[in-house]
Amino acid sequence: MNSWIDRRRSAVLLHITSLPGPFHKGVLGAEAREFIDRIDEAGFTVWQFLPLGPTHGHGSPYESLSSFAGNPEFIDLREGLAHGWLDDETLQKCRTAKRHAAARNIASPRFWQQVAQDEQLAASLQEFRHAHSYWLEDYALFSALKARFKDLAWWQWPQPLRDRDTDAMAQAKDENMALIEQVIFEQYLFDRQWHELKAYAESKAVQLFGDLPIYVAHDSADVWSHRDDFTLNSKGLCTEVAGVPPDYFSATGQRWGNPLYHWEPREREGFSWWTARVRQQLERMHMMRIDHFRALEAFWVIPAESEDGIIGEWRKAPGDALLQTLQEKLGKLPLIAEDLGIITDEVTALRQKFGLPGMKILQFAFGGDADNPYLPKNHELNSVVYTGTHDNDTTMGWFKGADKATRKRVLAELDNAKAEDMPWALIECALASVAKLAVIPMQDLLELGSEAKFNTPGTLDNNWAWRMQEMPKAGCCCWRMSRQLNRLYKRI
Repeated sequence: MNSWIDRRRSAVLLHITSLPGPFHKGVLGAEAREFIDRIDEAGFTVWQFLPLGPTHGHGSPYESLSSFAGNPEFIDLREGLAHGWLDDETLQKCRTAKRHAAARNIASPRFWQQVAQDEQLAASLQEFRHAHSYWLEDYALFSALKARFKDLAWWQWPQPLRDRDTDAMAQAKDENMALIEQVIFEQYLFDRQWHELKAYAESKAVQLFGDLPIYVAHDSADVWSHRDDFTLNSKGLCTEVAGVPPDYFSATGQRWGNPLYHWEPREREGFSWWTARVRQQLERMHMMRIDHFRALEAFWVIPAESEDGIIGEWRKAPGDALLQTLQEKLGKLPLIAEDLGIITDEVTALRQKFGLPGMKILQFAFGGDADNPYLPKNHELNSVVYTGTHDNDTTMGWFKGADKATRKRVLAELDNAKAEDMPWALIECALASVAKLAVIPMQDLLELGSEAKFNTPGTLDNNWAWRMQEMPKAGCCCWRMSRQLNRLYKRI
């Protein structure tokens, strides 16, 4: 099947949290629109970011409290000033996560007072609640109970609420209405601000490129409200968990800890949850990466009591039937397969059957032999090339940390470049690739070192925190050089 990517394009990878601005992390406000302006001027036509869901305390966007909800920390609270929900003094204090949450708590009852007086706002809110009722009410109650029980995991709640007893759920809704209303307010505002940002991107002909984790967090509204669909026992604890076996990168494999899917009942009822999940994300963005795509063909099953990924087994998944169903219900699937790691012929065949581009990481290109699939000469037209992803070091950090032999080979492969040409020699290599889409992390455009690394897989500390201190001005070196290269390699 032919690629759905219509022409040669290039993207910048930058998560929302890394945008500059007055709050504790980036938000969906003026800075996001300015970023779209800057990449547009530089010849990029795609903005890639990480999953958008609300996160746990460690901050990983791949471990979300909901597959459907937006992260309320992305809300631009400056809108609250215009509507009278917040005053300037409160806004000035929103420089920590706790302060941002406190401001949302102040804004919520004022928003609901306005709803009672404004018919147009009330109708808009009602339309939103109706369109998202399949997940919103459960998530709002889940979030309220998480707050009430001081962030305890749902399987640690009192048994009637853990097991979703009808009477206990009704009582909990009555007792926690203010918290529930705050969550609904936050999700309404996130949705409104997100679609305004999407419309702005479209006005600049910039496409939004999102990310869908293959698994969901154990402590999430998804698992609490659909327990029978996951590998859990009667107490809500996992019997089997996700991960990967030992490989080149880890002698003990990786134990991720997510519950696995009971695929058979999902397939029998027509993959309705998956369809709703993908449909909603594609309403937010123009294209989307499926993280750990290979688990749609076969997935590694680890006994819950294991501490690593050594003990386990491969089990088949109905990826063909799932993708066929999604295609029938949603039409064209603008999906990109994260096909890194242990990839079999069956995984490649599944990806190719549905015309999904795979990924080529240039930092992986300079080891092994001439058959290394990441070497530029081995790239495929229907693929997405990266200098590195959010899980890699920056190009400068990676190059400086490589041994002398690797650095020598890198420079030789890059048309006998010099060390001082990095990272632009690798950026140019990505943009010159035959791959239809080339993605450059913002840290590489800024020529930053390991201090700007976004995530180290398998660790919990010091991740997801890097942030631009200010937006590079129009016409600065990073944008000017990008435009020259995008034009040279026909990505404009």
